[in-house]
Amino acid sequence: MSYLRKYYSNYLVSGFYLLSCLCSLALPTPPEVWRDYNPDDGDFKEEVVHEAKNGGVFYRDSYISAYINDEEVRVFCKYAVKDGARNAPALLNVHGWMGGPSIDKSYVEDGWAVMSFDYSGITKRRHYTRYPDALRHGHMEARSMGFSLIYDKMPDGSQLVDPKASSHYLWNAIQRRALSYLLNQKEVDKSRVGAKGYSYGGTLMWNLAMDQRLKAMVAYFGIGWINYYRDRAVWKYNNPLQAPPQSSGQKLFLAALAPQAHAPYIKAASLWLNGSNDHHGGHERSEQTFRAFQPNVPWDFAVQARGHHNTEKLGDNCKVWLEKHVLGKPHFWAARPSSELRLDAQGIPEIQVTPSSPDRIVDLQIYQCLKTANNIARSWRDVTSVRKGSKWVAKLPVLDVNDYVFSYANIRYDNDTVVSSDFEAAIPIKLGNAVATEVKSNTLPEGTGQWSHVAPAEGIGGVKGFRPLNKHRGTSSKQFGDPKWQAPKGAVLSFRFYCTQPQDLQLEANGRFVTDLKITASNEWQFIQFRPDQLKHAQLGSMKDWSEVNQISIKPIKGADITKVVFADFQWVDSQ
Repeated sequence: MSYLRKYYSNYLVSGFYLLSCLCSLALPTPPEVWRDYNPDDGDFKEEVVHEAKNGGVFYRDSYISAYINDEEVRVFCKYAVKDGARNAPALLNVHGWMGGPSIDKSYVEDGWAVMSFDYSGITKRRHYTRYPDALRHGHMEARSMGFSLIYDKMPDGSQLVDPKASSHYLWNAIQRRALSYLLNQKEVDKSRVGAKGYSYGGTLMWNLAMDQRLKAMVAYFGIGWINYYRDRAVWKYNNPLQAPPQSSGQKLFLAALAPQAHAPYIKAASLWLNGSNDHHGGHERSEQTFRAFQPNVPWDFAVQARGHHNTEKLGDNCKVWLEKHVLGKPHFWAARPSSELRLDAQGIPEIQVTPSSPDRIVDLQIYQCLKTANNIARSWRDVTSVRKGSKWVAKLPVLDVNDYVFSYANIRYDNDTVVSSDFEAAIPIKLGNAVATEVKSNTLPEGTGQWSHVAPAEGIGGVKGFRPLNKHRGTSSKQFGDPKWQAPKGAVLSFRFYCTQPQDLQLEANGRFVTDLKITASNEWQFIQFRPDQLKHAQLGSMKDWSEVNQISIKPIKGADITKVVFADFQWVDSQ
């Protein structure tokens, strides 16, 4: 039986509930999709490939069987726990896209029994989850293997008609089976169970959070709103709103499989951690997800401004959340703040943030962004706030009262937890007699507030700039997409650098156009300028104009040490 024929045969067997839903013009809900799946069914058929004791910790690598759509999948798992532990809390640690299982040793050291499992099925690795041919859409390297992952469309291009045929269903089913295997370990206390997922593992968390066995979860980055929304650029704050029609497969995926569809049915205390510019979904719609939670289910979120796939500035949120809701420790967790975007008496937009437990606040930072509908491409700036009684107030000057201004706050407490306020957005003129007081500037702000992975630094003569901290990643900034600092037509980029050793770097614009950046050695500051046509793309040719650029990156060429370079004085200057 061919691959496709096997799929369609499975539809007939497993799709009775779906047929009844479609006949009544109703789409299936996540509980309906999962009502016939029991992750405890069937023998694990455990095959141990490695066991060891090291430093007081017991480690095991093994394969187990999961039974999905009448097929058997051999799932590769890693497990670690303190040797001799009893009644240990359990943690399922879920990897991201194209990743593999790994043990978070810090939790093992804290007494957790930790399990991770492979769902990517990358065949180039020594150990990987083995999908049968009928379920080969589980391999994340599907394209290179000559077939397709399945979301809203089948491999032949037809629309998805059975949620259980999707790759997403398959990965979630494996995840639930791995949780059953974790709870089957003799060291584990089945009443204390948590999970955390990174990147696509965060996406999977929202399905797992429906599982009554789970007390709490932490989702990094993944909150949904990717399929159709991000993929079709259906940004919430498009002005005007643009929303192309949904196909039948998209409608089915969004109703039955998308992370946000699970919100009304979630049982576990749920924390979401994100970067404001992360590609893995839209934080602006996260509040729609949380508003759909049942009132007795705890939830919260924190969003790192200018963060991409990183959350290092969000403190001990994950650990505190899991210890509070899984272990029952009496950790402090602040109540949700309130916020309002309004006009002041002069018509200038401002945000007012009212946090809880103000006596425990160590820092409250408010951020602002202008115009940009695409949340991935926004340029967030720090803005100064003033405390007025129980409120923190910050002015949000704008260039155009007819386009959006965005703002939110991060509140850090004395136990190193961070809570974000609600995401606020408004078109100022719709709030009243708004006035535009912002002015464009050709002098670009710099330093730790705008560039990624940098620290303040000083070059000769006491000139202050910034130094990249990551030898391999370099640094980048999206401030160039902010209307305030967007390049004028025909401008040239100018900046200076200080470095006493030569370095070979690259200057990159919008992640596509590049040019060499030769850092020559000198005991003095050096100036450099770049015309837009100096940056090239292999297929697109020369870059046309700096005014089209949202992001600039400075990256090392192999062998270079970018951390030895101090940058300063970024400006747009007249090409003449």
